[in-house]
Parts: sequence; C-alpha cells; structure tokens
Amino acid sequence: MADYIGPKEYNAGAGINTYVNPIQQDMDGALLHAVNVESFPFGAKRKRTGYSAFLGTVNSVQTKSLLSYYQNDGTSFWLYQQSGHKFWYSYQGTGDWTIPTNGTVNSQGRISGAVLDNTFILGDGVVATRHTTSGTAFTDTPLAPVASQFVQYQNRIYAMGTASDLFYSTTNDGTNWSTSGTADSSSFKVPGDGKLQNIFKVADRLIAVKNSGQMYKWDGYNLIDMATVYGPSSPLCVDKAEDYAFYINRYGNYGFGGAKPQLLSNSIQRQFYNAQGSGIAGTEFPLIPARVHNYDYLASVGTVTDDFTQRTMSNCIVKYDYQKNEYLNWDMAHKPTAWLSYKDLSGNQTLIFGSSTSQCYKFDGSTSDAGSPINAELLYIFTMGGMTWQKKWNWFRGFFSPGCQARAQIACSDTFSYPSLKWQDLGDLTDGVIEFRFPEGSRSRFLFLRIYESSTTAKWTYYGCSIDAQVMVQR
Repeated sequence: MADYIGPKEYNAGAGINTYVNPIQQDMDGALLHAVNVESFPFGAKRKRTGYSAFLGTVNSVQTKSLLSYYQNDGTSFWLYQQSGHKFWYSYQGTGDWTIPTNGTVNSQGRISGAVLDNTFILGDGVVATRHTTSGTAFTDTPLAPVASQFVQYQNRIYAMGTASDLFYSTTNDGTNWSTSGTADSSSFKVPGDGKLQNIFKVADRLIAVKNSGQMYKWDGYNLIDMATVYGPSSPLCVDKAEDYAFYINRYGNYGFGGAKPQLLSNSIQRQFYNAQGSGIAGTEFPLIPARVHNYDYLASVGTVTDDFTQRTMSNCIVKYDYQKNEYLNWDMAHKPTAWLSYKDLSGNQTLIFGSSTSQCYKFDGSTSDAGSPINAELLYIFTMGGMTWQKKWNWFRGFFSPGCQARAQIACSDTFSYPSLKWQDLGDLTDGVIEFRFPEGSRSRFLFLRIYESSTTAKWTYYGCSIDAQVMVQR
C-alpha cells in the first residue's frame, strides 16, 4: 500500500544543522552542509560575493593585525597593518601603505589600540607603548605599561599588562600614567589561574579574561568573579554587535551580553570537535582571528572536516548570522590572518582581511576570490515521513534564479553514508526551474539533494524545491 504525500514544498531553509538526529520529523529538508553561500533573501540561499586585492603587499610576511583610527573631525582616518616587526598606515584606505615614525614593533607581538580624546594609544605587549594624534607619527608614552590590549572605559585607557596586572590611565588623558600629584592612574591585580589574555567592554563593564578561561567584570570600583572558565581562547576572536560580544573557544562559539556566556553553536558542534578528531585543530584556538561585519560574525578556523558529511573545508570560515541565528561556512581562496570592518569615505561599512603574504583583500562584490573560483555547495536531506517506511519518489522540481550556472544532483539512499551515495544529475538549471521525473522503482528512506558550482563569473540563488512522493506503508 502507498500513502500519497506529495507534492511537498520546501524553501532553502535555515542554517546548517548536524547536531539534531536527522530522522526527526522537524529535520525534514535540513541543511547538512553549506559552503560559500549566504541567506538572502530570507528563506533562500545565494552564492556569496568575492573579494579583490586591497592596496599592495608590504613585506610578504603574514599580516598579524589590522586596526583603524578615526579623528574627531569625522573625515580623517587611517588604517594600520602589522606584518613582521613593522606596522604600516594607509590614509583613508586609499593611500599606499607607509611606515609611520616609530613604527617598529616586535615580530612576536600583535598590536592593539584604543582612542581617548582624539589620541590613539597602541602597543604590542613587548616594546614600549606609544601614541599619536597625527596618525603618521608615534611617540613613546612615558610611564605607560608595556601592553598588548587597550580599551577606552570611563574616560580612561585601560591596558592589559604582561602578567595579571590591569592598568588604567589618568581620567581624560590616555598619555598620563603617573600615579603622583593630580594624576590618578593606577593598577590592580586580577586574581585566578593564569595570566591576562584579553580585555573588552560589554554592558558598561570592563571584562578581563585569563588564559585559563576565567572571566571578571570591573565597574570602576568592584571586581566581580563571573565563576566561569568558558572565556575566549584568543584575544583576536572577540568582537561585538549591538554591545553583544561573540567569541570562540574549544567548546564552541559563544555569545556574551554581560551576564553568563551563552553557547550558540550546537548546530555545528561537529566542526569544533567530533568522534573522528577532524574538527578545529587545537593549535588554531590561540590564534583564531574573527570580526563582526554587518551582523555576521566571521571566524577563520583553518581546516575542518565535518564527520557527518565527510566534506573538508581547507580555509574554513565559521559564519554566524546574528540576525537570523544561523550558521553557514565559507571556504576562501586565501586564509584570513586578521580582519577589519571599517567605514570608508562614502560611509559604507567595508570588510578587509590580511593574509600570509601581507597582501590584504577587500570584499567588493566580485564574482571571484581575487581571481580564484568561488566553490559553492549545498547539501540537504529529506525524510518525508521519517525513516520507518521507504518512499516511492515521483517528481523533483527545483527553483533557482534564471541564468543559474549551478548544477544539482539527487541521491536515493537507505543510509546516512555520504561516500556511498549514488548521485543522479538533474540537468541544466539555466531556466531557473528544473523538473525531474524519477526512474521507475526509485525507492529509499532518504533523499539527498546536492547543489554545487565553481566559477569566477557566476552568481546564483536557490529558492527551494517541491517533491512528489508516496510512503510505502505495509498493512
């Protein structure tokens, strides 16, 4: 006996979910793997745009840091890139990279900075802290601690020392670190295991993190132990959207609004750690760079293989969409070693990243990754009634953007073994609609759909599909 259940319509769905049992009813049509796509419009998936080379190389050594400094006039700003033992500036992101006065740092450190009263304070945690008001000439800051992390909080500059000391400058003066006379600079020790790893602001509190994962809140008077060890694993992976912080550690991607850290990434847990040990490598966590850009949190995590689909991403980017609360992945031609999202002269929020060669790249709507193909892929599973009964598959209809150059395949299977799937091509998708009549006898418990494309020219959007099937029920 066969119970007719089609046609059933599916949109392109939400983000990746390999955490929930795929045979559950609410997993019908679930997205198991998504590379180099974004969710736009809502309910669809389109191939992401690419990037082009931004300015030139400086010394062919890895970019370690990218920063920006805006002056109070509202138009003057500089971008900074650290590579090796030097850092460079570019005026307004259009001028050539140029070494500023006193632009030598230690090649083992990473520069960070903060702005107070039109003065930019910068340091790498190894050599002397310095400051600038011109953007092009830096001066060593007398009495300032050697520090690698700086935050402007309550009209002071806070500086993270090399051990467990947290320093703060005189009120309204980030260059005054004196502790005598009218100056009120001071310091205090942050207790707990390990040394300070990074500092940042959330909910009008200064958050201090130890490399043991312990987190503390400072309100200017009291230091509160947050009783957690799930802090960020790297000072490079912390960024915010709407005063809500995101970061990564070995257990996943967390969100933090000032109370307790919240694990967000259950749906892609297999990418952080899995039974095969093919998740994010342990050596990556102390160095993972990340940035929020237009409500997307992007973290460069290296080579990852999901143990469900067995698909490997060499330069994997964990992409969390804060607005939609969903995860996707990017796999870019160049591995980002530092990120920066800044507002350009036209007021456009612009995303750039550095690479292993000191060449920076800018996302600019290109259809390639600086000339390399963008390899996009989607993988879905359909159960249409669960795993108990086999289905007789009748019709598949897919809906894409007209002119689509992507290809689509389907596979009927009674198992979840991705390597054993036998794919059938669905034909040309140029018209935007594909209709496929399954061969007689096409029966299985599960139906897999794969959409893929690799080019330097094409854009495409997948909107959804309709599946006509019958459940083969024995009575």
